[in-house]
Order: sequence, then C-alpha cells, then structure tokens
Amino acid sequence: MVQAWYMDESADDPRLPHRAEPSRPVGLEQLRQLGVLYWKLDADKYENDPELEKIRKERNYSWMDIITICKDKLPNYEEKIKMFYEEHLHLDDEIRYVLDGSGYFDVRDKDDKWIRIFMEKGDMITLPAGIYHRFTLDEKVARACVTRTRPVHGAGVGAPPWLCPPREPLFPAAAGPSPAGPTR
Repeated sequence: MVQAWYMDESADDPRLPHRAEPSRPVGLEQLRQLGVLYWKLDADKYENDPELEKIRKERNYSWMDIITICKDKLPNYEEKIKMFYEEHLHLDDEIRYVLDGSGYFDVRDKDDKWIRIFMEKGDMITLPAGIYHRFTLDEKVARACVTRTRPVHGAGVGAPPWLCPPREPLFPAAAGPSPAGPTR
C-alpha cells in the first residue's frame, strides 16, 4: 500500500523522507480528492497485464514509454534529476508506474502544501492535468524504472508533445524587475 504524508519545510537533501513533525499522514481518499489515483499492479508482467490494459483503455491512455533513472542509463543524469525535481505541471494527466526501484512524487494540496507520495515497484498513480508536482529518487536506491503514460488526442500518431510549464513565482516582484521597466 502506498504511503503519503505532509512534508516538512526543510531544504535538506530531497531524497530524504521529509516527514512533517508531528507526523501528518495522508490517506488514499485525501489523494483522490486532489485527483490523484492509485493502483497496485504486478510490475513483473506490465507488458501483458490485463488490469493495466483495462485502466489504459478506460482512461484513454494510449501512449507509453519507459525511463530508467540511473547514472548509467539516463543521459545527462544530474541535469535530469534536477529537472524532475523542479515544480511543474502538465496539460494532460500524468501517469507514473514504477517497474523497479523507488522514489517520491510530491504534489501540492489545495492549500499549496506539499504532500510526499512514496512509490516503489508495482505502484501506479495518475496525477490530474494542472496539479503541481515533482519527482526524486529516495535515499535507499540510485535507480528507478518508471513508465510515462499519457492520453493521446486526435489521431494519436507518434509521441505526444511533452509540455511541462514550470510554476510561476508566487510573488512576481520577487523574481526581479520587469524587462519593460517599473509599472505605475
């Protein structure tokens, strides 16, 4: 069963659990209210899993690739790990299925607080379009093999565009002066 909790405010190593003190666990119902759905599947048979196929068909998830997140397999590993951990959103649902290893998906709740979701082999979640999130490996493993699945609109030929708008600053003035000069 997946574990989720509210995060502390520490800027320490993102691969640490970062549990808020006192502990504030988050259940599946609270995740569902945010639009985050969870399944436990048999990752060893993902290529021929009827349950996975049923979910993909019901939800129109017709495109999938596999990304192995480890230094030997992922080009520009350090850059990619930093990019995955930058807060962003997608314009479509994002589906993540861990085939091997483990890591954390962090999502924002309705009050803009971080919830950390620990995922390991066999865990699959869907994040709704428009939810801010990020990903990192955990401190125990240096590798995760994750499927990326998305809905395909229209003809569905080839991989759909992967748009990941980063989060805009909450206080734009803190981002520095406008290139157009001061506003009145």
